This record gives sequence, structure tokens and C-alpha cells, in this order.
Amino acid sequence: MSSRLHPLAGQPAPPDSLLDLDALQEAYFSRQPDPSSPEQQVSFGTSGHRGSALDGSFNEWHVLAITQAIVDHRKQQGIAGPLFLGADTHALSAPAVTSALEVLAANGVDVMLAPAGQFTPTPAVSLAILEYNQGRTGSARADGIVVTPSHNPPRDGGFKYNPPHGGPADSDITSGIQKHANAYLAQLLQGVRRLDADSALAAGTTHEHDYLAQYVELLQHVIDFDAVRASGIRLGVDPLGGAGVAYWPAIAERYKLPLTVVSDVVDGRFPFMSLDWDGKIRMDPSSPYAMRRLTTLRDKFDVAFACDTDHDRHGIVTPSGGLMQPNNYLSVAVDYLFRNRPGWGAGAGVGKTVVTTALIDRIARGLGRPLFDAPVGFKWFSPGLLDGSLGLGCEESAGASFLKRDGRVWTTDKDGIAAALLSAEITARTGKDPSQYFDSLAATHGRPYADRVDGAATREQKARLSKLTAADVQATSLAGEAVEAVISTAPANGAAIGGIKVSTANGWFAARPSGTEDIYKVYAESFRDEAHLLQLLQEAQDIVNKALAAT
Repeated sequence: MSSRLHPLAGQPAPPDSLLDLDALQEAYFSRQPDPSSPEQQVSFGTSGHRGSALDGSFNEWHVLAITQAIVDHRKQQGIAGPLFLGADTHALSAPAVTSALEVLAANGVDVMLAPAGQFTPTPAVSLAILEYNQGRTGSARADGIVVTPSHNPPRDGGFKYNPPHGGPADSDITSGIQKHANAYLAQLLQGVRRLDADSALAAGTTHEHDYLAQYVELLQHVIDFDAVRASGIRLGVDPLGGAGVAYWPAIAERYKLPLTVVSDVVDGRFPFMSLDWDGKIRMDPSSPYAMRRLTTLRDKFDVAFACDTDHDRHGIVTPSGGLMQPNNYLSVAVDYLFRNRPGWGAGAGVGKTVVTTALIDRIARGLGRPLFDAPVGFKWFSPGLLDGSLGLGCEESAGASFLKRDGRVWTTDKDGIAAALLSAEITARTGKDPSQYFDSLAATHGRPYADRVDGAATREQKARLSKLTAADVQATSLAGEAVEAVISTAPANGAAIGGIKVSTANGWFAARPSGTEDIYKVYAESFRDEAHLLQLLQEAQDIVNKALAAT
């Protein structure tokens, strides 16, 4: 992403930049949000509610209100099975789990908790829901909550709901939960049922579930561990202090892999991270600045990988190319999987978002596979992964999940662990690391050059941008080529993409507003060269500015 780099980007976090955990926890319990302030209301984005106790946007009241709203939703939908509750290693996750459990227990909901001290990756929760729901219908079905703000900085907390299909909730569900949670805040939690923490933990409805053992054992149905083990390749992983920290040694032991865990340290301050591009600590496995610890070790492994805090995103490091761009690895994963999964249905398609590389479009055409080109948000892929009509779903921010080797559903939420381990299978079976594999794909289909830039936008401008249509774009050419298509809805399902995408024969750009900041984002990709990419970005910003001014 083209942005002004912080002078300490990629460097170890200075001690004075580390979070005060005591102050954060105190703010979580003591600070009461202002229900009239939009910044302190419950707001579900593409993946749950996120915020910080220090800003009054993720406090105990938020979690209590959201959880009661989820209980109400379950009753309305007739969901009476257990709720699988997982959490990552962010400092606010543990108190938020306690708050949620207090409400769930008071409402008589059966809750499945990991053993004490065990963290829970997002894909492990999705898997647990799906495994439980096999053969069950109607009210017997389970659902889940994952307490995580994903790769966000240490000060943040997050809370997301996964319905019985196991993936992220769609906007109809989240908008209802958001509305009712904010109503509870406005009425000072009146109507929220709650037990004290000790009583909730001791309740007959609170049960232990070993997410780790279940996930690790079933992983053999997704990855060809025999090929990886027989190859003798050296593997490395950096959990980045996240929820999968205990999963990796368990995977190595169960499947007898030569896997080195770079660090098993868990610390809510994340002091072992190098600073991201903007000087913040962010556990982003696709950032070369955040991934500095692993990239410096790249020559020690045949392939290495990392995951973000809840382990739903992946980062791949190779000796030949270093840290791969997410789009490049996703392209490799698509090509490899559809050539090496004979158990998948002949009609299984490729799922991607409209701002994910168009190289995948070309690969899908070459493979003769249908393409499901969706708006941003992994929720669009969950139904297809569930019924096997999609072999893989992926998005540009290094998130993906795919079917078991026999074509059955694995997870319907992003799985960074499986995507990371796939890089080991690719290396073992092809004799090429994923960077080398990508080079061969680029030679066949064209090499993409991609970037993203941000521009300032008021809330009113962001709202207008999200509602732009093809009629609002007057340009007939882009970066020296004729405009072939302008879309504001996704080809896969006609759903709004929350912006516009303009395509030519050898390039495209997409513009959409940020859901969290007063900016808009312009994504662009060229299949010619860097100069063409720069021209695309420049003209894209002009087109967007003119469209905004005209509306």
C-alpha cells in the first residue's frame, strides 16, 4: 500500500510504545460508553464489532449488550443447540469472554469453552460448529462467537458472531444484532440478563470443548501430510503471539513434521512485533514490516509462514522470494488445488472478491472452473464452501479457506493454518516453493502489478462513493486503454460492492470507502508494468474525485 512510512517501520517496538495492560483492563470495566455517540455505539463491519476500551468503543457494556442481542437472535431463529465460544490472545479478549459467558449462562445457553489457558483460532470455532451440526437440523443446531479484533493493534478488542453455517454472519443478521445491542446500551442494559463470573463458569450449561485436539486430528483430511513428511523439507512458523501458538507444535507432533516454531511467547502487549508501516504494532502476516522477524530467517527454511492473532489470515515466506504478496500466493493456491484435488466436484468453482487479483480470473478460465466474483467480505463464500459448489474462497487481505481433499466442507470461515500448511504441500509435491510456482503462473497468464492508495473523504463523500453506479463514471478510457466494464454490483450475485470497479483489457481499479476511517481506498492492478500501474492509480483518483463532485 502506498503510504508514508513511519521512520521506525520494521524496527522493534520501543518500550515506551507498549500498551499499559492494567490501564486497558481498568478502562474495559470502568468506562461506560455514551450511547448517543456514533463512535461508542456497537457497529458491525465486515467481520464483527471492533474498538478499544481506551476510546469507549469496546467495553464491558458493549459485550454484555451484544451477547444479549445474540441470545435474542438465537431465540428468534429457533437455535437451541450449544454455542461455541472462542477467543484470541488480545488483552481484551479474556475479559470479554467472561462478560459474554455471564450473559449466556444467565440465559440458559449451553456454551462450549476451550480448556483453561487454551486460545481458540477462528477456523477451530468454524470447524467445531460444522462438525456438531452434521446430521442436525432446526433447533438442534449450534452456532458460535469468536472474540477477536483480528490483526488489529494490541489496544483493540473484537466480537463476531458465526451462525449455524459456521461462517461470518451476513449483514441481515449483524444489522439486527447491532440494532438490538445499541437499544440495550441506550436503556442502560435494562433487559440484559447476567450472572456473576464464578456462577457462570460453574453453571451446568458451561462445558469444556477441546478445540485444539479436534482441529489437529481432522486436519489430515485437508493437507497431504504424507507428501510433506516424505519430502523432508524444512518448515518454519511464527504464530505472532496469536491463538494458534499451541496448535503448531501439536500439528508437528501429530504428523511428524520438521516444523520449527520461531516463538511461542504470548504477551498482550505484543512486544516481540516489529512496527508496521505506520508505526503501530499490528499482527498482520501480509505486511513486510510486521513480518520482519520471520523474513530475516527465510534462508533457514524451504518455506515458512505466519498467521494473524486469530489465525484466519496467512503470510508465506520463501527463500527465493521472501514474503509473498497475498494476491500472488492466493493465485498459486487456486492453481495448485484445482489441479491436485481429484476428489473435488467437477463443477466446484473459485470464489474471490472483486478487489482480489484478476490473475485468478485468468487461472479459473484456464482451468475451466466457474468464477464466483463477490463483494468484499468472506461471508459471501460460506454457503458455497458449505455445499461444495466452491472449492476455495479467498480475499485480497490474505484470507482463504478450501474444501477437504474429498470435496466435503472444511471450514466456512477463513483458515490461516490450512492455507499456511498448503504452502508446505505445494513445495513438497512440486519441488518449487510458492514464489517459484507463482513465476511460472505469471509466465503463462501475465504478471500482475498491484497497489492500493488512500484518499481523504468526509462521511458524506464516503456515503456517495458507496452508492456510485456505472452512470456516474463518464470516462471512456483508462491509462491509455478503452474502458470495457464499469460495475457497482458483483458479477457473482448482483450484490452491491460498496463502490465502483472500472476494467480495461490489461488493468482495473476499484474504489470503495473505508468502514473505519474517513478515507476511501483505490485498488489497482496492471498486467503491463509498474508505470502503467501508477497511471491507473492516478487516473482512478481523478475519476473518483470527479464522480464524487458530480453527485
